[in-house]
Amino acid sequence: MYKNHSLNKIILTTLFIGSSLSAETIKIAVAANVSYAIQDLKQEFKKSHPDTKILVTLGSSGKLTAQIKNGAPYQIFLSANMKYPQELYKDATAITKPIVYANGSLAYLSNKNQKFTTGINILKTKKIAKIAIANPKTAPYGKAALEAIKNAGILDNVKNKLVYAESISQTVSYTVVAADIGIVAKSSLYSPLMSKYKKDINWADVDTKLYTPINQGIVLLKNGKDVEMAKAFYNFILGEKAKKIFRRFGYICK
Repeated sequence: MYKNHSLNKIILTTLFIGSSLSAETIKIAVAANVSYAIQDLKQEFKKSHPDTKILVTLGSSGKLTAQIKNGAPYQIFLSANMKYPQELYKDATAITKPIVYANGSLAYLSNKNQKFTTGINILKTKKIAKIAIANPKTAPYGKAALEAIKNAGILDNVKNKLVYAESISQTVSYTVVAADIGIVAKSSLYSPLMSKYKKDINWADVDTKLYTPINQGIVLLKNGKDVEMAKAFYNFILGEKAKKIFRRFGYICK
C-alpha cells in the first residue's frame, strides 16, 4: 500500500511538472493603439494554445523601446511604426527583421457634434479651444497627427491649442474628457466602449494624404529566442486569423 501511494505521488508530480512546462508565459510589449484589439487577439490565440499565459504591457512605442533597451523582459514587440523595431533589430535586441503587421490611420474625435465637411480646417475654428494629440516625440500616431497639421499649413493657427497626451490611448481619454477634439487612432473607434460616437457626427477620417502611412512593425526579441509560445504568437500575429481581427478594428492589412 505504501508503494502504491508513493507511485501515485510520483505520477502526480510528473504530470504537474509536465503541465507546468507546457503552460508557458509570454511577455509582450504592445503599442497603445493596439490596446483595443489585443484582447480579441489573445482570445483567438488561446483557442489553439489554451494553457499559454499572455502578459501584455501597453504604452507609447518610444517608451516601450526605451524599456526594452534597458533590459525589460519582453519577448515580442508590436510597435506603432517601423522606426523603433528597426532600431532594436540594428542593435541585435530584436532577432527578426521588422515586418509590417498592420497599417493604421488617423481620425478626428469629439464628444460634441461636429461638422467635419471642412476637413482639418475644423481645428482652426473658434469653437475648438483644445486639440488632443499624442506626444509626437514618443508616439508614432502623435508624430503623424503633427505631420498632418504641418502639411495642411495650419500649425501656426493651432499650436497654442494643442494638448499632448503620453500615448494614443491617453489621447482618447483626453479627447472625451477635457478637449474639444482629438486626433486619435482610428482603431480606437471600433472598441465597444466607443460605440456611442457616430461617424460624421463625432468622428471622421483624417485625409491620408496629409501624413506618412502608419506602417506598424513587429519583432521577436532576444528574450523570446528559446520560448516556443513566443514564436507561435509572433507567427499568429502575421497570420490570416489575426489580420481578420485587425481589419475589424479599422486597420488595413495586406
